[in-house]
Amino acid sequence: MSKSIALLICDTPMPSVVEEHGDYHVLFTNLLHAAGKQLGIDEIADKCKLDPYDVVTKMEYPTDEQLEAYDGILITGSKANACDDIEWINKLVEYTTRVATAKPNMKIVGICFGHQIVARALGGRCVRNDKWEVGPTPVTLSPLGKEVFGVDLLVILRICTLVGNIDPDPQYIQEMHRDHVPEVPDNFHLLGSTDISMNQGMVRFHSAAAPTSPVSLSDIHIFTVQGHPEFDEPVVTKLTNFRTAQGIIDSVTAADAARRAKWQNDGVGIVGKVILGVYGVE
Repeated sequence: MSKSIALLICDTPMPSVVEEHGDYHVLFTNLLHAAGKQLGIDEIADKCKLDPYDVVTKMEYPTDEQLEAYDGILITGSKANACDDIEWINKLVEYTTRVATAKPNMKIVGICFGHQIVARALGGRCVRNDKWEVGPTPVTLSPLGKEVFGVDLLVILRICTLVGNIDPDPQYIQEMHRDHVPEVPDNFHLLGSTDISMNQGMVRFHSAAAPTSPVSLSDIHIFTVQGHPEFDEPVVTKLTNFRTAQGIIDSVTAADAARRAKWQNDGVGIVGKVILGVYGVE
């Protein structure tokens, strides 16, 4: 069965990224299609379609009638601060709250800025962190996170072999953020943490009851991650170099990100597959 997703686009990447890698519509389409191919899903392009909505300059959203045709919404990242009190961000927060409340069967996925917007919309906070998180970063998964992401011994051995990390639990994801969600909102469950950002991802289930084991992705109502599964090394390197030259990212953080640039990235192989599972793509 084909799934249609409303992609709420919260930014346009810098021109060099768009020219070589595409805008957010392209990046997320490529992410989900690549994950689908790894899962062996035939004709994935026909089974998962994303319709773009510019929520920044046009402040356009699916109407209630249009939402009936969608299986979910996906809120992208952004260079904007999710905690800012400005019109388009406030409207996005209000829209997210309304969809989550009035459309309980509508799947919601939030990525980085989208993760922070979901937190604001549903009882949590977004605040400025003391440090940036940049580049492929090990996320220590909670017990629930290990179930949701399907981390097993083979994945652990692969990660340890590739990057020489002795922590048996991590998942690696590209990061590009300073704002973060400092707690887990009520009715959400933590998926993983880093030393810099405690809430690296969270889920809310359709039922208010605590999740049971084994976890079914179809039971997830809302899924968010702080990292960027749609980014790969060239994209993050371009963003890091540009923001460092602008004085936005400090040189120490940039150098550390460069050191880790070729580390494992589980954006497609793990996170992308979970997103497809949450949306019910089979």
